[in-house]
Amino acid sequence: MSRRRNRSNRLDAFKAEVMKKQGYSVDPNQPDQVKYEVAKSLGVPLTQGDNGHLTTESVGKVGGQIGGAMVKEMVRMAQEQLAKNPKQK
Repeated sequence: MSRRRNRSNRLDAFKAEVMKKQGYSVDPNQPDQVKYEVAKSLGVPLTQGDNGHLTTESVGKVGGQIGGAMVKEMVRMAQEQLAKNPKQK
């Protein structure tokens, strides 16, 4: 279980870093809380607790905003790594 928790902690730290670069206010101790700020900026009334009233589309906008930014950053990092060592495949 420790490995899974460690990986989750690293992903949370990465999420915090990426979303901070996107201009969101992120508490590094609670990076998952950034989803509420993203939701607010998109006009999605996401709250803590039950959000059963929200559509899949509206919740997907929030997750897509966060996940998309993370994927873009991972691609950028991979391209940078390949440029440093082009013999890697």
